[in-house]
Amino acid sequence: MGDSNNLEALVTELKAEIERLKKGGAVNPREKISQMSSEVVDSNPYSRLMALKRMGIVDNYEAIRTYTVAVVGVGGVGSVTAEMLTRCGIGKLILFDYDKVELANMNRLFFQPHQAGMSKVEAAAKTLQFINPDVEFDTYNYNITTVDNFQHFMDTIKTGSLQGGPVDLVLSCVDNFEARMAINTACNELNQVWIESGVSENAVSGHIQLVVPGETACFACAPPLVVASNIDEKTLKREGVCAASLPTTMGIVAGFLVQNTLKYLLKFGTVSHYLGYNALQDFFPNNANETKQPV
Repeated sequence: MGDSNNLEALVTELKAEIERLKKGGAVNPREKISQMSSEVVDSNPYSRLMALKRMGIVDNYEAIRTYTVAVVGVGGVGSVTAEMLTRCGIGKLILFDYDKVELANMNRLFFQPHQAGMSKVEAAAKTLQFINPDVEFDTYNYNITTVDNFQHFMDTIKTGSLQGGPVDLVLSCVDNFEARMAINTACNELNQVWIESGVSENAVSGHIQLVVPGETACFACAPPLVVASNIDEKTLKREGVCAASLPTTMGIVAGFLVQNTLKYLLKFGTVSHYLGYNALQDFFPNNANETKQPV
């Protein structure tokens, strides 16, 4: 009888723990910080970021809080990208994805097992708000390639910034050609700068590609050559063939993406028009040109 009671108590405790984790944990998030500070104290989450000013890398790091970035696709690359930008103190993130978190996603980074079944944008926003409550989040749980959703997607990109105007940058972290073409079409029509990213189906190569309407080739004209040969994306999705996925490659591509996002927004260094990665040879093909920075 004692063992039965102990088991019931343990089950009750585990259920309570699951509910606590779903709500973001028992620990309350920190208070919001109105201004970034360079003060070197353990309680300052921005001290190491603000040190970039002291070291002469960035002139005005605080400007990051004025920028809005849209992340389209919150999977292996997109979720890590959103996390990095959140930790960097971006002003606002707009997250788009129509998928749900699955246990099959756990080989990647960011998501946790107890979030299985939640929409990716909801799960991401809850975790990210806990990491940095200073960041503003908008989430959209829909497929951008449908007619109605595509128009809403365009309207959001056009008016979704902190100031009510166009977002400062769109980051494509989707895993299919149709969605990439939808982003390409929207950004061309809106004259919106965006960065495309992707990981090959065999998980050992990836890339980022900056697209500046009127300056660089659009994605339809110059798609990156990183897709594994003889693999049809439609077949992958229809027949359930499982593409390979490595958290290492996802993390590297997300790092490339965020690093170039920071360089573009904060006006330091050289933004890569194209940057690739091949894990088998540790090869980094690159086309880095001076790019007009935002005013």
